[in-house]
Amino acid sequence: MNQHDAIITGIGIVSSLGEGPEAHLSALTAPQPRPVLDTERFVPYTVHPLPEIDWGSQIAKRGDLRQMEAWQRLGTYAAGLALDDAGLKGDEALSATMDMIVAAGGGERDVAVDGDILEASLQRNDRGVLINEKLTTELRPTLFLAQLSNLLAGNISIVHKVTGSSRTFMGEEGAGVSAIETAVARIHAGQSSHLLVGAAFNTEHPDHLLGYEVGGALHRDAWAPVWSRGGMHGGGVVTGSGAAFLVIESRAHATGRGRAGYAAVGKVASGRARRGSEDLAMAIGAMIDALGGSALPVMSGASGAHSATAAEKTSLDGRGLQSVRGFSTLTGHLKEAQFPFAVALAAIAVRHGATLAPFDPAFDAPVQVQDGVLVTTVGSRRYEGAAVVSAA
Repeated sequence: MNQHDAIITGIGIVSSLGEGPEAHLSALTAPQPRPVLDTERFVPYTVHPLPEIDWGSQIAKRGDLRQMEAWQRLGTYAAGLALDDAGLKGDEALSATMDMIVAAGGGERDVAVDGDILEASLQRNDRGVLINEKLTTELRPTLFLAQLSNLLAGNISIVHKVTGSSRTFMGEEGAGVSAIETAVARIHAGQSSHLLVGAAFNTEHPDHLLGYEVGGALHRDAWAPVWSRGGMHGGGVVTGSGAAFLVIESRAHATGRGRAGYAAVGKVASGRARRGSEDLAMAIGAMIDALGGSALPVMSGASGAHSATAAEKTSLDGRGLQSVRGFSTLTGHLKEAQFPFAVALAAIAVRHGATLAPFDPAFDAPVQVQDGVLVTTVGSRRYEGAAVVSAA
């Protein structure tokens, strides 16, 4: 044991499966895990929707709620859950010295204003003037045509009084990998004693689905588990709404305030391999080998994107890693939140020594989590990451 070990002491997690570690542990260990699906609102696409959430339990002021779009509410809410779970909520001294790292997208566009602009542009040729008019009359000055990515971190600071240093990463799955990688590296180096790190993704917003569909990424057939979508219509990705925030502390800091951890996070590996299937499979394998994770159960963040998911499966199978769980089968793909979510699920499983039921009976067999879990996330278009989550 090292005093600079990175220990997860708080987890705030929300998905279609529910909220909190206990709800997700129940889903992971149920005899027949079942996803929650919405197949009607966005036909022909399926999404994993958010559950009912009492936003006011973590965001008390209505004024704060009104100025947040759904992804900000979701992230701020999950951050509050993590702070509560770690016993840090309301501790002003520790909150003031807590660092924060957030993975974020480009915000949620105002779809109504977008529609107004498009409609008006059919009647006018002075479109530059039109855009300026809409910017000054339809939108708050700070939000341009979407939202600033660092507004999530700003709202967490305002609502939960986390006022140490703050960093926001952008870049789809890569942002989530970088957020966790940076947080763990800072703890290991003694640069931070306690951090809040995580991300949120709201798929129930038309512009987010549009972004995936423009790239041909979305699954179009009837829903199927993540490993079973190869050869089906569309790009293979089924998205979900969710968030995961973690409180990560040095072992010395956690011990000093009498907190036991869920699990420890070792070195995080990341890369941006060329996306030929052989190149990617080799790169994924190299990350696994570098982390020494070849004997562990795997919590995979596979997105379902055909080529990326096939390359990951090839790499895992080539190392005899059969105890694999593709959790997107249950939650949908969570974009920036995918890697933080994978780490959170792994930590929950490690803490409880969980027996993971098959998510996809065609591929999975029951597996008992003991000493640790290998976590992977392979981006649907770019970036890959892995980490080992072990007993604290």
